[in-house]
Amino acid sequence: MKGFMKRPSKPWLALIVALAIACLSGFLTAKAVAEQRSQTRTVTVNVATGPRGPAGPPGPKGDTGPAGFECPAHYSPGELVIDHPGGQVRTWTCLHD
Repeated sequence: MKGFMKRPSKPWLALIVALAIACLSGFLTAKAVAEQRSQTRTVTVNVATGPRGPAGPPGPKGDTGPAGFECPAHYSPGELVIDHPGGQVRTWTCLHD
């Protein structure tokens, strides 16, 4: 029983340290990915259209909306970019997660 309780040799110590560093790296990567997902995003929509028709009369002015901006469940705020033959339209809106 003399050699039963030996100290770990250096390769085992290096392996333990490497596993600890790998675990810490995985934790930090998961945290960074989770934070990235909580940021807003941009969605681009390409719209193919036919020839433009005649312009209609302008409509009446709408009512002023509420002061705050809050998205419903399963939606998050983000920029919506709509590409069309005349250029791009950008709007800040709620996008489905």
